[in-house]
Amino acid sequence: MDLLEAMLRIRRFEERCVELYSAAKIRGFVHLYIGEEAVAVGVNQALSPEDAVVSTYREHGHALARGIPAEAVMAEMYGRTTGCSGGRGGSMHLFDAGRRFYGGNAIVAGGLPLAAGLALADRMRLQPRVTCCFFGDGAFAEGEFHETANLAALWNLPLLLVCENNFYAMGTALERHEAQTDLAMRAASYGMVAWAVDGMDVEAVEQAARRAADAIRAGAGPHFLELRTYRFRAHSMYDPDRYRDKTEVERWKDRDPINRLMDRMRENGELGDEEVTGIEHRVTEEVDRAVEAAEQAPEEPVEDLLLHVTSAPGR
Repeated sequence: MDLLEAMLRIRRFEERCVELYSAAKIRGFVHLYIGEEAVAVGVNQALSPEDAVVSTYREHGHALARGIPAEAVMAEMYGRTTGCSGGRGGSMHLFDAGRRFYGGNAIVAGGLPLAAGLALADRMRLQPRVTCCFFGDGAFAEGEFHETANLAALWNLPLLLVCENNFYAMGTALERHEAQTDLAMRAASYGMVAWAVDGMDVEAVEQAARRAADAIRAGAGPHFLELRTYRFRAHSMYDPDRYRDKTEVERWKDRDPINRLMDRMRENGELGDEEVTGIEHRVTEEVDRAVEAAEQAPEEPVEDLLLHVTSAPGR
């Protein structure tokens, strides 16, 4: 039930972001997570509060699944001072050090070296923690992935590499940018444990992530998960999405992770209409409150424009 509610929270939050972006309430780049909810929810369910998470520019779902309040995320989308990054990060740079959520990153593969550094720090301090780094299949074409994978295996870092393989690097299909499309097999070549998982099945994701996290904590070194998933929306709100066949999108929608879990729970007698109505009511109210709070939150005054950018005079 917790997995279902967490996925529905992300879905309803993202759907509201579509409305707000269309109404020019949210500006800049916005990358929606609709369709990939099982990845964020399943993986975060297997992590502890002491673990660290490093994300990508498509990180609303990761932030919400990590426990950052919807109000703090929505205020950041609005660019308000009550946002989790003080209104300075926006959609692509959500951050919450208190929850060890070390931010989204606008650079493809940019979070990987940061995650390796966090993991190295924990290993040197003998902290039994895991650093989880999310990234997309497009990051496989970047040197940062290969450098990070090599050092993680060489130094036996407590690093969980989570590849959200949605089969498109922006508008480029996986088979058009990777000669070998079995990403788990390629990651294994670095000497780390790696396997592929159905990223549209939240229970399968949680089980795989928990197994990997437990092994990492036990000293087994870095692990790699290739979570095969799919984004139902375009790469970003700016993207006309002309590179995918509509029938392909519809086929993946038939595997919607929320519907799959709901169907399974109904078959097992674990879910009824009353429970679904209750969850929908709670998450809708939560998103409504987040929007209302963001609308009323203050913008940063112009005189603070250089705050945190330059040092104070005389220093």
